[in-house]
Amino acid sequence: MSWLWTTEDMIAAMAGRPFGTLPEGITGISIDSRSISPGEAFFAIKGDRVDGHDYASMAMANGASLLVVSEARLPAMGRLTVPMIVVEDVLAALGRLGQASRARSRAKIVAVTGSVGKTTTKEMLRHVLSPSGKVHASVASFNNHWGVPLTLARMPDDTDYGVFEVGMNHPGEIRPLVAMIRPHVAVITTIAPAHLGNFKNIKEIAAAKAEVFEGLEPGGHVVLNRDNDQFNFLDRTAQSLGIEHIHSFGQHAKAEFRLAEFNGADENSTLWLTIGGDTLEVAIGAPGRHIAENALAALGVVRIVGADIEKAIAALATLKPEKGRGKRHRLSIGSGSFTLIDESYNANPASMRAAIALLAAAEPTGRGRRIAVLGDMLEMGEYSQKVHTDLAGPLLAAGIEHVWLAGADMAALRESLPESVHVEYREKTSELTDYVLNSVVPGDVLMVKSSLGIGFGKIVAALLDKFPAFSDTQREL
Repeated sequence: MSWLWTTEDMIAAMAGRPFGTLPEGITGISIDSRSISPGEAFFAIKGDRVDGHDYASMAMANGASLLVVSEARLPAMGRLTVPMIVVEDVLAALGRLGQASRARSRAKIVAVTGSVGKTTTKEMLRHVLSPSGKVHASVASFNNHWGVPLTLARMPDDTDYGVFEVGMNHPGEIRPLVAMIRPHVAVITTIAPAHLGNFKNIKEIAAAKAEVFEGLEPGGHVVLNRDNDQFNFLDRTAQSLGIEHIHSFGQHAKAEFRLAEFNGADENSTLWLTIGGDTLEVAIGAPGRHIAENALAALGVVRIVGADIEKAIAALATLKPEKGRGKRHRLSIGSGSFTLIDESYNANPASMRAAIALLAAAEPTGRGRRIAVLGDMLEMGEYSQKVHTDLAGPLLAAGIEHVWLAGADMAALRESLPESVHVEYREKTSELTDYVLNSVVPGDVLMVKSSLGIGFGKIVAALLDKFPAFSDTQREL
């Protein structure tokens, strides 16, 4: 049996004490009792809303081979006589195990942060590095104070490339995370007005993202967006920390990984990348200029870590957008079909603009319409009215004539759009969902986007539930 961890090594790393008859080792780690697999360890983390200790019995019933629990909660667990490792604090113990994982690893480690494109770039790196070796990367958006140590602790000791997403919405959050990750390469995708309600200005956001430099391994590399207004600030900050290897990507003439040309289409795109004196044609199996920009960063990392660039470029041709991040669905309606672009995972001003550009590039069929289905961008603070109002410009420039809105903050956008734009506004997501389901017609292209907390994923789910997938063998009448 190949163990992720032996229980002996776990006890040593976490400073825990054994309780009961422990297995020799574990095959994985879970913090969710519902999805745990047989042979895995269940870490009973206490979160903001639930305490994992309350689900310990369910975890064992679903196949957990041992539990990691806190000393303080042990008496309350009654007569539960199952294999356990008892620690003072479960989350802290997970962090120590993550650090032990990083210490034993010989992998090339990459940390990805940025206001927009973190998860897409992380998934892209998983995809393009896989032909060159064994890749371990964050699941979904596991990028916070529990997601990072969990991802580290799950990293097998024979990993060749580790890719970690690092998120934040307040100053000081990245610093402890990157201290655990200790990357060889740190990527900042871009700096944009996300979480503005928690910062005074964009420079403060850039400074918070720059915390990723502080955990860089000696001799490490930084990859920055040369087209971003904060590039010079980030470049100076990296230099002030003694970082010698600073790389850049973008369309800028001085970018090391330069976008020479871009050609976008409905379902895919092509870019020409200038790197190391060569210009390479790169086909990407996903649309959007923002995806192409993320690809520049990913291919730059491939070059830096010494992976196979030709295999990485070939892999990009099979890349597909993730759920909630541009995934497309062609759905049947009557005797025809319509296109749903699912951008519902999250939103800020920069990602809204990228999604509007994606909609603008899509082609309706017949008498179909391009429809922007938009919800509030959260955590904008005092800037909220302005950033929502400012979306009128990109929508008008893109020629979007149908805008369907929900959320208190989107009322500002409603008031900013001229009468030439057909606007439907509902205060609640549920009310807009009903309208969308009853108003879509054959040939339409709908792009759905909002911050996660607004719940526009429910609009996507309702559309997928009501309208079946359109088969390529079907004929539209």
